[in-house]
Amino acid sequence: MTKRPTLLALFLLLIAGFGFAAPASAERIKDMGQFQGLRANQLTGYGIVVGLAGTGDDSLDYSTLGMKGAMSRFGMTLPAGVNPALKNAAAVMVTAELPPFSKPGQRLDITVSAIGKAKSLRGGTLVMTPLKGADGQVYAMAQGNLVVSGAGASASGSKVQINHLSVGRIPSGATVERSVATVLGASGTINLELMQSDFTTASRVVDAVNARFGKDTARALNGRVIQVRTPVGDDARVAFLGAIESLDVNPAQAMAKVIINARTGSVVMNQAV
Repeated sequence: MTKRPTLLALFLLLIAGFGFAAPASAERIKDMGQFQGLRANQLTGYGIVVGLAGTGDDSLDYSTLGMKGAMSRFGMTLPAGVNPALKNAAAVMVTAELPPFSKPGQRLDITVSAIGKAKSLRGGTLVMTPLKGADGQVYAMAQGNLVVSGAGASASGSKVQINHLSVGRIPSGATVERSVATVLGASGTINLELMQSDFTTASRVVDAVNARFGKDTARALNGRVIQVRTPVGDDARVAFLGAIESLDVNPAQAMAKVIINARTGSVVMNQAV
């Protein structure tokens, strides 16, 4: 009895028969790496979501303390020993990413995640929450109505849920209050960091930059970092770095790789195969 050839076997036979090979294609330097210092900063904050339809934390201690703190901003103080049942409120962690060159007044997207026993954040509103960086300074303020992508329903002991109801997003829900200083090439040099360490690719990037801007403009420090001499003046420096990002370079051929998942029956291969 003869077995039928699998799809993978037929594909490999076609490759061998036609001598197929992926042609080398040039890529922009912008797609292969980025300049050192152009990094984002993570922001986090603790907040309270209100307006839930009975799906909140239900008198958890940290939710109650958070609500007392929020009320104290408006001059309202709860009596000692009073811990209200907060089924319509939930304690949450708010996270955001502060892009480079962000200035006060710009808007950021934020993610709001429940940290207690809240069943759902759908329909909730985040109360004004400060977002802090790793240094403890406040860099943004967040507030707004949550958008929850999940959906759920329950009746007669049955329950159906799609995606998570305890995580939501607020597009443009935070306002930048403090900027992070970003200095590019002020010392006369700047480092270009490749996403993948490869001596061949680094050498080709150096050759492309020197051919465009003159000898000794760039030099490779190792297989990932390339040091580039920058001109004087902010305008000239920005135009110079933009021109470097637009240069085309043929990266080194990646190692051929085929990944076969026996559990799911899927086959993944890169363009070098």
